[in-house]
Amino acid sequence: MFSGKTIFRSSAAATAILMAASCASVDQELLQAQLPETPGAWTADEAVVAAPTGDWVAAFHDTALRGLIDEALERNNNYLATAANLEQARAGARITRSNMLPTIGANFSAQRSAIVTDPTTAAQAGGTASSGSSRLYINNFSLGGSLSWEADVWGRLTDETRAAYKNAAAAHADLEAARLSLAARVSQAWFALIEARQQRELAERDTQARERNLRVTERRYDRGVSSSLDVRLSRSALGSSQANLALRQRLELEASRALEVLLGRYPAAELEAAATLPSLPELAGAGAPGDILSRRPDLMAAEARMDAAGLQARAARKQLLPQFTISSRAGTSGPDLADLTDPRRLAGNMLGGIFQPLFQGGRLLANSKRARAVAEASLYNYVQTVLTAYQEAENAIAAETLLAAREEALLLAYEEAAAAEELTERRYSSGAATIFNLLDAQTRRISSESAYIQAQQQRVSNRVQLYLAIGGDFLTEERLAALQADTGE
Repeated sequence: MFSGKTIFRSSAAATAILMAASCASVDQELLQAQLPETPGAWTADEAVVAAPTGDWVAAFHDTALRGLIDEALERNNNYLATAANLEQARAGARITRSNMLPTIGANFSAQRSAIVTDPTTAAQAGGTASSGSSRLYINNFSLGGSLSWEADVWGRLTDETRAAYKNAAAAHADLEAARLSLAARVSQAWFALIEARQQRELAERDTQARERNLRVTERRYDRGVSSSLDVRLSRSALGSSQANLALRQRLELEASRALEVLLGRYPAAELEAAATLPSLPELAGAGAPGDILSRRPDLMAAEARMDAAGLQARAARKQLLPQFTISSRAGTSGPDLADLTDPRRLAGNMLGGIFQPLFQGGRLLANSKRARAVAEASLYNYVQTVLTAYQEAENAIAAETLLAAREEALLLAYEEAAAAEELTERRYSSGAATIFNLLDAQTRRISSESAYIQAQQQRVSNRVQLYLAIGGDFLTEERLAALQADTGE
C-alpha cells in the first residue's frame, strides 16, 4: 500500500529532478561537440567571401527561363503539395495551442410526449383536458453547460505548443526550400534541353558530313582512285553517325518532357529550347561558410525540427508530473422555457482535481525515453544536414574554377580539331591523305565539339547549384511587381 505521504514525497522528488532536467530543449553541449569548427572562408576558394548576389535568375539574362520558373511555381504539384503541408502544420499548431484554453460546451434539448389517460387524470396532472379526451401532452426542456481546463503549472502544454509552432516554422522553411529547389531544377532542365538541342544539331551536321564523304568516296571508287575498303569504311562511319543522331533525337525529346513535367504540363515534348546556352557573368561572391546557416531554408527547417523535438522530449518528461485540472457543469430543466432561467431550478457544481500518474505499465517513462531519443536523432540529423550543405557549397565553388578551365581547354581542342579536319578534307580531295586520316579527323572534331558543348552546360548548371548551395535567392514576376509597387517605380 502507498501512503499519502509516500506519494507526496515521490511526487516532490520527481518534480525537482524533472524541472532541473528541463532547462533546455536541446543538448547544447552535444550540438557544439558534433558541429565542426567553421572556417572564415571557403577552403575551395578563399576569394569568394563577398556577399552573394541576390536575383541569380536575372544573372543569366534569359527571359524565357524566368517565365518557365514562374509557371512551375504556379503549377508544379510537388511544390503545391508542400504549400498544403504548410497550411496543415499551421492548423496543427493552432489545434495544439487550443489545449491551453478552457473547453466550454453547451447543450439544449426539447421533448414533447403524449400519455393516453382519462380526462380527469389529465386535468389533475396539468395537461390539456377536454370532454372525451384520453391524451395527456407533457413538455420537457433542458439546458446544460460544461467547462474544463488544465492549469499549465509545469509548462508542459506550453512546450507542446511551442513545438507545434516550431514544426510550422519548419514547414514554412520547407516551402521556401522547395521554391528555390524548383527554380534550380527548372533552370538545370532548361539548360539540359538547350544542350540536347545543340548535341542533336551537331549530330545532324556530322551525318551530313559523313554523307558527303560517302559520295566523294564512291565517285573516287568509280574512277578507280579509291578502293572498296574506303567505301565500306565511309558507309560504316555514316551508319555510326546516323545511330548517334537517333540517340540525340531521343535525348532531346526526353529532356523536353522532363521540363514539361516540372511545369505541370502534359509531357508532349513540344517545348522548344533556345539556340545557345547563356554566357556566365563573373561570380560576385558566395559569402562565408557560416552565413549559409541563416540563408539556406533546408538548414533552418532542420534546426526548427531539432528544437521542436527537444520541446517534445521536455513535454514528455513532464507527463510524469501531476496534472491540475478544473471542471464545471451546470444544468436545469422544466416543462416550460421560463423554467430554464428560474434560479430555484438551477443546479451546478465545480470540481477541481490533481491527477498524479502512479502506474501505467511504464508507458509514460518509455514515452519519455523515446521522445528523448527522437530529439537526439533530430540533433544528429541537423548536424549532418549542415555538413552536407558545406560539402555541396565547397564542391560547387571548387567546380566553378575547374569547370571554367575544362571549358577553355575543350574549346582549344575543338578549334584545333576543326582546323585539322578542314586541312585533312583538302588533302584527301587531292589524294594526299587516306580515308583513315579523314575519318579520324572528323571523329576527333565531332568528339571535341560534343565535349565542349557538354562542358558549357555543366558549368552553367554548376552555377545554379552554387547559388542553391549558398542559399541564394531570386525574384519571381510576382515578387518583382510587389517590390516595384513598394518602391514606387
